[in-house]
Amino acid sequence: LSVSGSKMVSRFSGALQLTDLNDFITPSQECVKPVKVEKKQGKSSGIIRIEDDGSYTQLNQDGGVQKLEKAKITLNDCLACSGCITSAESVLITQQSQDELYKVLNQNKVSSSKNRKMTVVSVSPQSRASIAARFNLPVADTARRLTAFFKNLGVDYVFDTTFSRNFSLLEGQYEFVQRFRRHKDDSKALPMLASACPGWICYAEKTHGSYIIPYISTTKSPQQMMGSIVKDYFAKQRSVTPDQIYHVTVMPCYDKKLEASREDFFSEEYQTRDVDCVITSGEVLKMLEQEGLSLANVDPMPLDTIFGSGADGEVVGHSGGGSGGYLEHIFKYASKELFGIEVNQIIYKTLRNKDFQEVTLEQDGNVLLRFALAYGFRNIQNLVQKLKRGKLTYHYVEVMACPSGCLNGGGQIRAEASGSGKDLLQQVEELYTAVTVQIPEANKSIEQLYQQWLGGTGHTQTLQMLHTQYHAVEKVDSVLNIKW
Repeated sequence: LSVSGSKMVSRFSGALQLTDLNDFITPSQECVKPVKVEKKQGKSSGIIRIEDDGSYTQLNQDGGVQKLEKAKITLNDCLACSGCITSAESVLITQQSQDELYKVLNQNKVSSSKNRKMTVVSVSPQSRASIAARFNLPVADTARRLTAFFKNLGVDYVFDTTFSRNFSLLEGQYEFVQRFRRHKDDSKALPMLASACPGWICYAEKTHGSYIIPYISTTKSPQQMMGSIVKDYFAKQRSVTPDQIYHVTVMPCYDKKLEASREDFFSEEYQTRDVDCVITSGEVLKMLEQEGLSLANVDPMPLDTIFGSGADGEVVGHSGGGSGGYLEHIFKYASKELFGIEVNQIIYKTLRNKDFQEVTLEQDGNVLLRFALAYGFRNIQNLVQKLKRGKLTYHYVEVMACPSGCLNGGGQIRAEASGSGKDLLQQVEELYTAVTVQIPEANKSIEQLYQQWLGGTGHTQTLQMLHTQYHAVEKVDSVLNIKW
């Protein structure tokens, strides 16, 4: 793993003890984390001594003593190490950065029209809020200035993944109701576990495999929904093949690079991915710095409205929190669809910590629905253990790997030296919610796409384009993990 790669992977979601992972090899015993050694000219290495308490100290030639920090191996390292991850996941090291986008844009400048790639950038609302906070701009203004920034570089279209999230929310609603109605005959229909977070999916596949997978929603994340829309529907509208489009997403999370690299989102026919490149909010900031620009000084452009989420390019959003609002939308829909109860306001009950909250629907003292949100790997581990012991009483859980959810993703822009991370997160949350809220069912464009593109809800084409599958990672025994 290169030094630049190691810097990038340090931003992946949450840390876990590696003994919780048992991937292609036994990581806690056989995995080696590469460390960058700073060498100074003119000085030979000192002597490293192991103290009685297990700590390490270095005795320098000048007689000085320096305490060394122990190398810590986290889930980040495991997912990024070429010894453990699949070849598809390793693509992110070299092909998931702003440099790749620049490479395509520069190639387009010298290519004939026949060989030129149509470039599409899809921006997540979480990234937009993070960038808005850095430049102290309103969200709508940020969206228009980002559109201008990318188009000035040579990008053809800039879209908003809020549009594709409508599909994720709607399909999640339909899927939950179907699962609820069959759960008495299917012991693994419930609880339904959210699938929008690739960090959680990767952990589930590699750690708990076939046991957990049946519970995970098959609905694609907004990023991959957008991939399907751009490489299928949009490609047909523009009379180009999927491989003639270079699709980039701007995301709050490095784990999204792993998601885009999954084999499930690769077209064998056209040899192209639904999402070719993922760059983070922080990497967009680096692009601005590379161009010597402040976003505040970029003249805004009108928003692209082919997939516009609102009329005349209005910036809209969804209710239910900074991770997409899956719990809220599914809870309200299920309450009405299954029990005829209209829920106007969601009341969250904080349990173990602020990242583990519960919502219930009750009638005459009986609990009809019990939902929860679990953010961060500490809460995810507790959730999984309860599920394995048969003590998980929830019908649905919104699961996200990052503490505080997607707005606090590892790819978001960090607080400046003089600022507070907590204050910045609050500012990002306020900007994220400072948009017109729209319910997915009210979006006429979505309704039209269901009919024109997919042949209606529940159609075979809908399942193919809007749903996916998961794969348990086979465990390989080694002599080191034999229990003597």
